[in-house]
Amino acid sequence: MLPDTPTAAEAGLPGFEVAATYGVLAPAGTPKAVVARLNAEIAKILQMPDVRAKFDQQGVIPMHTTPEQTTQHIRGEVAKWAKVIQQANVKAD
Repeated sequence: MLPDTPTAAEAGLPGFEVAATYGVLAPAGTPKAVVARLNAEIAKILQMPDVRAKFDQQGVIPMHTTPEQTTQHIRGEVAKWAKVIQQANVKAD
């Protein structure tokens, strides 16, 4: 997307990693069968050539995961950023 922009490591920030992720979430308590159906349909949509082309145009790499993998990813992100916030002593106004 930005071919002349240095990576974070090249700019002097080794180990720096931030990635934007998007997902589809359902309210707590949604029946597992409904979640499974939504997940299966989203997987099909992500394979559609026109959908993939739109993602490609935007430099987005679509990834399909299971509901369990999504839960683990969110938990990991919360833990990672909680640590960053604590170490930086960030306070809410």
